[in-house]
Amino acid sequence: MQTTSSQAGGAITVVLAEDHQVVREGLKALLEAEPDVRVVGEAADGIEAAELTERMKPAVLLLDLLLPGLGGLDVARRVVKRSPRTKVVVLSMHANEEHAAAALRSGASAYLTKNTDRAELLRAIREASAGRRYVSAPFSSAAIESYKAGSDRIESDPYETLTNREREVLHLAAEGLANSEIAGRLKISPRTVETHRAKALHKLGLRGQTDVVLYAVQRGLVPAERGLGSPRKAKRAE
Repeated sequence: MQTTSSQAGGAITVVLAEDHQVVREGLKALLEAEPDVRVVGEAADGIEAAELTERMKPAVLLLDLLLPGLGGLDVARRVVKRSPRTKVVVLSMHANEEHAAAALRSGASAYLTKNTDRAELLRAIREASAGRRYVSAPFSSAAIESYKAGSDRIESDPYETLTNREREVLHLAAEGLANSEIAGRLKISPRTVETHRAKALHKLGLRGQTDVVLYAVQRGLVPAERGLGSPRKAKRAE
């Protein structure tokens, strides 16, 4: 698709970032049934989602949090910096204020749970596109703002000191990819991968692959089944 405008013929342009194909296809069909919404791109992993959004510059990025390659929160942070006109709408399985506040701190304009209905999803997309914030039930804006303000006073998080590249390498390593595989995915050398990996582990106080996987799962960067993977893959990534 060639359009790079955030608005195409007056429609709200949307990039979908969702790793489950059936869900992604359902969302696309739902959105494209609306005369004022146009899906201009789809991505199945976080790195692809960030790159596609930066290239297409849509009005809205509809984003899942648990994506392979790079987690949704890191995608949101990257997108709001590199494509500031794009509004991020998070559609997540997590129905708690901690995840909603984290998404808003990362730059998201809207947060909805995956049990939301069609009308509310469309409302959130339109509200975000218009520059307004939207959070779905069971949340309230006041509760989220209160939690967000309290969270901002928490002691500095070492993860926030990681560069974008270090986060990408850490995420892919947690999924069990070897350095050579990460290098191919990111189009950098294996030696550069090892440098980024070592720096990330040092900043986070992690010692090896087992620590990387546990950290990524506990932090919610990857789901347990993706992070734990097969023992052979985890060992190969050491």
